[in-house]
Amino acid sequence: MSEDIKYNAIIMEIRAGVGGGEAALFATDLSRMYSRYAQNNGWKVNVLDSSQTEIGGTKEITMEISGDNVYSLLKNEAGVHRVQRIPETEKSGRIHTSTASVAILPKPKATEIDIRPQDIRVDTYKASGAGGQYVNKRMSAIRLTHTPTGEVVTCQTERSLAQNKESALSILAARLMDRKMQEVNRQMIGARNSQIGNASREEKIRTYNFPQDRVTDHRIKKNWHDIESIMQGKIDKMINQLGKKKQD
Repeated sequence: MSEDIKYNAIIMEIRAGVGGGEAALFATDLSRMYSRYAQNNGWKVNVLDSSQTEIGGTKEITMEISGDNVYSLLKNEAGVHRVQRIPETEKSGRIHTSTASVAILPKPKATEIDIRPQDIRVDTYKASGAGGQYVNKRMSAIRLTHTPTGEVVTCQTERSLAQNKESALSILAARLMDRKMQEVNRQMIGARNSQIGNASREEKIRTYNFPQDRVTDHRIKKNWHDIESIMQGKIDKMINQLGKKKQD
């Protein structure tokens, strides 16, 4: 049975990497790109948590995307994405290279991951950022710590504590499922190959070169142009060609 068919919901985590403020702006661009791609496919997008910078960048954002074949189509987007362009704040016209990482975690069904209440430490605090003054008046933000694994999840995008807890539990379940899948992978293919597989999230899988209007996927050595259209979510060709190559 294919794991791709099994999961019709994912947790996508995007984090700014090397490059400071420009990396955060690139993370925002990536989250918009995937959101619009999802909308074009008729999928549902729900932001579970986000942390923004003052200039509109994204330190990190966690989204739940649900719909037909979502995991199958997006699983290969996991890894480090690199951007090469002239930042708006660059006065000398110098091209900067920045990165952002993307993680794709299948969202498990309720019966797949058993999270015992006694294994979770719950901390609440005042939310900040999106939500304005209303959200800051209440202890609506939540931090969950899964003591057996040390996984920590925070969520503050919703106005109620109950909603944030529900979202945080979804993220935690997805991360624990990812750990489980990685462990199964290690047992099946051995320690050496497993380490190579785990490292795939750290290698630069794709470069978005704005001055040359080119996007390059380094795994299949393929280039695409019309980068502005790509950043607006028109990434079907990239995803389809990558998926076909992976199956060969």
